Amino acid sequence: MATQKAVELNAPVALHWFRSDLRLADNPALLAASRSASHVIPVFIWSPEEEGQWPPGSAARWWLHESLQQLQQALAARGSRLLLRRGPTVPALLELAQQTGATLVCWNNRYEPAARKVEAQLGTALRAAGVMGLGFASGLLAEPGTVHSRTDAPYQVFTPFWRAFLDQVQVDAPQPSPRALPAPRRWPMSLALRQLALLPEIAWHQCLARHWQPGETAARAVLRKFVTQRLDAYELLRDRPDLDNTSQLSPYLHHGELSPRQVWTAVGKASERAGQSPTQWRRSKFCSELIWREFAAQQLFHHPALPDRSRLAQFDRLAWRNDARDFAAWSRGRTGFPIVDAGMRQLWQCGWMHNRVRMITASFLVKNLLHRWQDGERWFWDTLVDADLASNALNWQWVAGSSPDAAPWFRIFNPLSQGQRFDPEGAYQQRFVPEAGTAVYTAPIVDLGRSRQRALDAYKALRESK
Repeated sequence: MATQKAVELNAPVALHWFRSDLRLADNPALLAASRSASHVIPVFIWSPEEEGQWPPGSAARWWLHESLQQLQQALAARGSRLLLRRGPTVPALLELAQQTGATLVCWNNRYEPAARKVEAQLGTALRAAGVMGLGFASGLLAEPGTVHSRTDAPYQVFTPFWRAFLDQVQVDAPQPSPRALPAPRRWPMSLALRQLALLPEIAWHQCLARHWQPGETAARAVLRKFVTQRLDAYELLRDRPDLDNTSQLSPYLHHGELSPRQVWTAVGKASERAGQSPTQWRRSKFCSELIWREFAAQQLFHHPALPDRSRLAQFDRLAWRNDARDFAAWSRGRTGFPIVDAGMRQLWQCGWMHNRVRMITASFLVKNLLHRWQDGERWFWDTLVDADLASNALNWQWVAGSSPDAAPWFRIFNPLSQGQRFDPEGAYQQRFVPEAGTAVYTAPIVDLGRSRQRALDAYKALRESK
């Protein structure tokens, strides 16, 4: 990570390249640009082709559209603007640097394989053009490689990673917003937001707008509500989809409207006001969820094929059924199992699903229906507003049992008992599946006992085929 001293360059013009950091506060690259240049030009480049096989899905694109609109307004309030350009990124930034006389380009690092490739290409091109390029740490509490084992090998299992993280990582306080973003005398051309064509062609996104308000201002409000009203009961109630007690911070973290440092610090301050010691709150269940996010990012960093191939390669040889009709029933919330159908309908209507129900629905697809996890991962990728490449991939592999740190194959969630345990009054299921229990409700598409045994037999055959 570049330091503040390293970027005090007195540059005439600096470009700040916005990416998954759509905020002004605790944005080290933006702060560095503001402190190092006479004029700052913020720019966002839409280049989904550079994301490889994983361009943003439909729900994430809607969120991005709304968040960019909020960012434009926040910058305008400071006398600045957000330039919008289309990619490819490297020629777009080089052209903008040439047009404006910029001698510095700042950005916050990303860790997905395709994004790292673009960063490397950009660094080479900027050096050749005589422009300084600086990347900063912003999206994680600890950069990949910071948390290390005694042998310096990356951790493959979460629990020792979690322990090492708590021992090795000191989370710095969030940085302030720039005091000023001095505008250039003349602004270069910018596309209009509508020209990026981020909104879905069908009106599906209007459902999302009823449930979410993207943007940095909304993100701060959601964080305040969580630490003041929900944090105390988080560990006790977090598995109850019928109760509104999750943080709902994941989309704001994914799009960078909040930094993980802001969340970590806010949780720490609230916990200490409630009488907890730093040791206690850092080991809390909520903080372990933040550290799981760090673990997922590290896994993707060291294993770029994580979203596409099973970490334990033998799972790619399992006798998957991959029945298209089963998958369609699952994705539409018409399996005949209320907790599964409620989750899948919540996903479609809200662009989000309760974490406990994510596990239930994923287990049902992979094990009861014997459908490969990659197809479920793709569906979540397109429909989740918080679709994060590392977390989505690792979570699906955890359920499928196909990574070194995963639920064992024989752990098959029973959707009936899970619904009774975590939605005891049936309120969540009734909300999204009001016809459950009536004559018009879909008949179950599988027998739970037989489908469970089929999954166990498939895994047994896989092990015996070694």
